[in-house]
Amino acid sequence: MKPIWIVDDDQSIRFVLQKALEKAEIPVRSFASTREVQAALATEQPQVLVSDIRMPGGSGIALLQELKRTQPHLPVIIMTAYSDLDSAVSAFQSGAFEYLSKPFDVDKAVDLIRRAVDESLREQGAQSAGMDTPELLGQAPAMQDVFRAIGRLSPSLVTVLITGESGSGKELVAQALHRHSPRAQGPFVAINTAAIPRDLLESELFGHERGAFTGAQAARRGRFEQAEGGTLFLDEIGDMPYELQTRLLRVLSDGQFYRVGGHAPIRANVRVIAATHQNLEQRVRDGLFREDLFHRLNVIRLRLPPLRERREDIELLVRHFLHKSAAELGVETKRLSEAALAVLQVYPFPGNVRELQNLCHWLTVMAPGQVIDVKDLPPELSGSAQPPVAVSTVASGAAPAPGMSADTAAQPGAEVEPPVAAPGPAAWESELAGEARSMLQAGGTQVMDQLSQRFERAVILAALDITHGRRIEAAQRLGIGRNTITRKIQELGLDD
Repeated sequence: MKPIWIVDDDQSIRFVLQKALEKAEIPVRSFASTREVQAALATEQPQVLVSDIRMPGGSGIALLQELKRTQPHLPVIIMTAYSDLDSAVSAFQSGAFEYLSKPFDVDKAVDLIRRAVDESLREQGAQSAGMDTPELLGQAPAMQDVFRAIGRLSPSLVTVLITGESGSGKELVAQALHRHSPRAQGPFVAINTAAIPRDLLESELFGHERGAFTGAQAARRGRFEQAEGGTLFLDEIGDMPYELQTRLLRVLSDGQFYRVGGHAPIRANVRVIAATHQNLEQRVRDGLFREDLFHRLNVIRLRLPPLRERREDIELLVRHFLHKSAAELGVETKRLSEAALAVLQVYPFPGNVRELQNLCHWLTVMAPGQVIDVKDLPPELSGSAQPPVAVSTVASGAAPAPGMSADTAAQPGAEVEPPVAAPGPAAWESELAGEARSMLQAGGTQVMDQLSQRFERAVILAALDITHGRRIEAAQRLGIGRNTITRKIQELGLDD
């Protein structure tokens, strides 16, 4: 990561921010004037720039305007005294990421800078992916159908709904639709509606006016305004709160919206692409998703197949991800033996392409030789190299192989205890069937949802226990996304 640049003629401000960022292990460099910054920009670039608004020899606003012309994706945070608030709001509306009022809380300042860093790295990654790697890979007929659909939609600005399991690459499809559309020169803005708390999502989407709620010290643009002239990608749209669905429908119908606390309508010149892993028709029947919004979004639907439906692409994807990981780590690219590849081609990959990518990165780091053999694979994968009955058990989500604890099975490279006698691999499935039968005989309804929630609760709790509550690690071990596990924890009430 490149350093954060602090620009302020007040030495005490520079000192406080620099020490706070160094304590947070964030690289930082400070400047006393805009002239020093402009000289440094000739040879270097910051990850994020934090600038005072008024300084001798040049203003932060002028520096912001210059950077927006030369480095439009660089997040700039403006610092200002309370008397400069109007200027700060003007600067913010001209493209500043956010602003800090002096005096400010140091911890909140560091959190804000972290957010700006995340935005910068995400934008940097998206640009790198667009320039250095193919958008999507796949030779399977199901993926060729997706490619043909993207080609047909390329001249169009029609609303698209992308469906598919978590980790299957829905955002890559949305990016491809944007890059091949007439709006390709405009911004591509993505938001995961399941990852943002309900009480913040409205402001994130539509922005807010100064004073709209406690803490709203300045006006802020929402994602619709940020995506002006481009594409807004609404990921996990099925999880959007019902009351916000009405506001989204109004934007799609009328082409305008209001900021939170605002009274002036704002035109929305934005193409919307939505995605979900859920069955929206069922969500409509359950009263959780507006039927009129569903029909508004469901103009063109693209279904992205899970990896288990395109196994012929596994070899191609493995080569690509191993090469990519090696380039990132500065090492020689490894390759899979025929036997190891055969194991991967029968493994169900519940986390889809994302799980395969994580696996390739792990193998690049952990496999001892240049040729990866079956013994180098994580235990939960090498267990796939069993007779067909064992493979079908894994595909249905069975417990770890006899003699392997859940902890051991989830840890790549862990030692495996010798096999011991254990119940048949389908014993838990029999118990599940018995429970379902009892509930149905008792006249229960929504049995599938109830049992699915209990299953997810047990699996997620086990993963969190194994990882000592570390959610990101638990998500990686389960083969699901970080946003998915956060949403599941909220839905299942595991935060309580």
